Amino acid sequence: MKFPKRFPSTQILLSILLTSVALASESSAATQMATRSDRQFEALPLSRSHQNHLLVRAFINNKPALLIVDTGSPGTVINARRRQYFGLSNAPASMQWPRQVQVNGAFNSLVIAKTLRLGELNITDVPVVLADMSGARQASRMQREQQADGILGADALYNTKSILDCQEQLLIINMSPEKPGRAPGVDTRGFQAMPMIMSEGLNFYVDGSVNGTAARLMVDTGAFATLLHRPFVRELRIPLRETSFQSARINLADDNVEVARIKKLSLGVVDIVGKQVGVTDLAGVLHNGLRSNPPVVGLLGGEILHRNHAIIDFGTRTLYLKRESDRSAPKARRGPRGGPVQPD
Repeated sequence: MKFPKRFPSTQILLSILLTSVALASESSAATQMATRSDRQFEALPLSRSHQNHLLVRAFINNKPALLIVDTGSPGTVINARRRQYFGLSNAPASMQWPRQVQVNGAFNSLVIAKTLRLGELNITDVPVVLADMSGARQASRMQREQQADGILGADALYNTKSILDCQEQLLIINMSPEKPGRAPGVDTRGFQAMPMIMSEGLNFYVDGSVNGTAARLMVDTGAFATLLHRPFVRELRIPLRETSFQSARINLADDNVEVARIKKLSLGVVDIVGKQVGVTDLAGVLHNGLRSNPPVVGLLGGEILHRNHAIIDFGTRTLYLKRESDRSAPKARRGPRGGPVQPD
C-alpha cells in the first residue's frame, strides 16, 4: 500500500502524548502475533500498558517496533533516539514534504520510513515525525515495562480505514481500503453511534456536554485518562482536588493533574454520571478551541473508551459507545486468537 503523497497538515501538526508518572491500570497479556482473519481485513491483537495505552507490534524498515496506538496524534511519531536504529532518512525532494513540522508549537524533523508493516499490510513511504519521548520512556521505566518506540497516529489509521476496538484490544486493518467491504465479526448492535468530526489537522472530535454545557472532545487513545481544560472547569465552578499525577506532553512542559467530579458527561445519548476526570492545562494542545462553537474542552481518554467498550471506525468516522444499561448486551464473536470471524 502506498502512503498518500501529500503529508497531512504540513503547516501545523498537533501530535500529543499524555502519560502519567504514577498512574497504574490493569495490564493485559503480552501481544500475540498478528492473525490473518480475512483476505481484506486483518485483526491485530493489542496489549495495554500500565499507563493505559494500547500497544501494537509493527516493523519499521524491517526492524521490530512497539508503537502506541494514539488517535489523538495526527501523525506517526518515532522517538528521535531510535532514528539510527530504524534507518530513517530525509524524504527525497520529489515528495515535496517539509523538512520540519510544528508539534505543539515547536519544530520537529520530518523523515521517511520506507516501509511500515502492520501484520501482513506493508505501507511504503510513510512520513514520520521525530520527537523527544523522554516523558513516556521515563514512565515506562518506572512501571518496569517495555518502552514504546513511537506512536501509530491517525494518519495511518485513517488511510487504512482501520477499526479500533478499545475493550477487546483489537486493531482491524483494512488490507484494501480502496475496495468496499465491511469488517467481518464487528457487531455494533447495542452500541450508540456518534459521528466524529475530522479537522484539517487530522484530529477527531465528538460532540457532547459537561454538566449540561455543550462541549466537544478530542477522541484520544493516547491520553491515559479523560482530561478537561482547567479554565473550562473553573468557569463551570467545579471543585478541584490535587493529585500526585502529572501529564507529560511532547514539546510542552509537564503539568500537574487535578481531579474534578463531573455530575454528567454526555456523549450523544450516552450519559456518564458522577465521573471523576483529570484536569490540566491543555492550552498547548487545544489552542483556541474554547472559542469554537461548541468549545473544544478536553480529551476523551483511555479509561472511558475502555469502560464504555469504544469501537472507533475510521472508515466511516464513527465512534460507537455502550451505555451503562447496554453493557450486558452480547459481545461480538471472535475467531481464534482474537481475530474476527465471519458471521453465520
